[in-house]
Amino acid sequence: MQALYQLSYSPLRCAARFLQVFPVGFPGGDANITRSQGCTTKSFPICPTLLGKDPYGATTVPPVTALVLPRTHRRVSVSLGVCLLSFVSFWIAQRAAHVSMIDLLVYRAEGATVRAGGDLYALRATHAGLPTTYPPFAALLFTPLTLLDVATVRAAATLLNLALLVAFVHLSLLLVRRHARVEHSLWVAAGAVWCEPVWTTLRYGQVNLLLAVLVLWDLTRRPGHRWAGVGIGVAAAIKLTPALFVVFLLGTGLALAVTGGGWRPWLRAAATAVGSCAGVTALTAVVLPHDSRLFWTRMVFEASRVGHAEETANQSLRGVLARLLHTDDPGPWWVAAAVVAGATGLAVAVAAALRGRRALAVVACATTALLISPVSWSHHWVWCVPLVLLVWETGRHRVAALMALLFCSYALWWVPHGTGRPELHQNGVELALSALYAVVGCAFLARSGVRLWRTSRTA
Repeated sequence: MQALYQLSYSPLRCAARFLQVFPVGFPGGDANITRSQGCTTKSFPICPTLLGKDPYGATTVPPVTALVLPRTHRRVSVSLGVCLLSFVSFWIAQRAAHVSMIDLLVYRAEGATVRAGGDLYALRATHAGLPTTYPPFAALLFTPLTLLDVATVRAAATLLNLALLVAFVHLSLLLVRRHARVEHSLWVAAGAVWCEPVWTTLRYGQVNLLLAVLVLWDLTRRPGHRWAGVGIGVAAAIKLTPALFVVFLLGTGLALAVTGGGWRPWLRAAATAVGSCAGVTALTAVVLPHDSRLFWTRMVFEASRVGHAEETANQSLRGVLARLLHTDDPGPWWVAAAVVAGATGLAVAVAAALRGRRALAVVACATTALLISPVSWSHHWVWCVPLVLLVWETGRHRVAALMALLFCSYALWWVPHGTGRPELHQNGVELALSALYAVVGCAFLARSGVRLWRTSRTA
């Protein structure tokens, strides 16, 4: 019986080799196998934990090992194919919709104004007469756009944003899982490109994905990395909203210093972010002194330059209150709501960070920034991607699916909008539809805060 078993066992291993289940020349393939009696191997370079033992103690090549890498390659190939198909379909759909990428054209006009030495904040670009709203450092970054014609700029911006979407999804998975497989990033990106915030970002040629990648590039690093904070600082110099992450880093560091925790990496990252933002802003002031002085002394306080507060695309608390109160200036009501939401959201973010829940902390901070900003257009809510992934990873799959459906429903555009400012006269159903993102954000912060409070009481 023993001889029969050996006869049936060893030839299978030999056949696997001679039939080249392992590719020739591939690490672990025929070129790297030293044959010996019983088809054992003495020099097999694949991890020893993947090797098996036959009944007689000889090390053998497990047939399943030969299939691991091909299966991995197949999964990546399939996910890459689906992702490319989704992106190509997206591109065709956007071209069929004749998207103007109007914000990209404004960026290009800003770059041209800088090169011509004109007044950046007197600029009115495109047929809509849109003004410059970003800090002058952003206009410096936009100057290369003037070297290309409009059609090439549009194509390049779309390709760049699609690449940034994949990077953003990958970093989001790293944030919520501490690891990210390539095929998972591609599958998620294939679906995320169709959600309203991402669609609108590419439709307008916006920079939201770039800013989000810069922020997550910092916050997914190992604690204490010497470059941690640079991404947040540069993002805040381009657009002010990411500056709230500096407050989050500072608050967490101070809280850890009080409780005796590891506070140095957090405060170092906050200082690096401040230094990076201040550094590029100072350099910009040397190149564009007039524009820098004008922005930081006057334009930064003129929220009305961005657009009407009540527009349905404005998914901040200010926009919700403007529509609810049927006014273009909610005034003290918005200030009070922003203070409460800001304090609550930062408290949730810091509390989550203190408990080692970095993903919750980062998403809570991003959601808070979107809620308290004077204007958070719907395309600013690309942070819905890590938000939905976080909820999914906590096991609340139905809630995550419902949230994904809401962000893919385009429901906020079902209400009357456009010329004539119809948002000032919305009924109850229209108010609810045009407040979806803000409601989701508030609900997320409230539930997260309650759970953290309950955890602290039972700890």
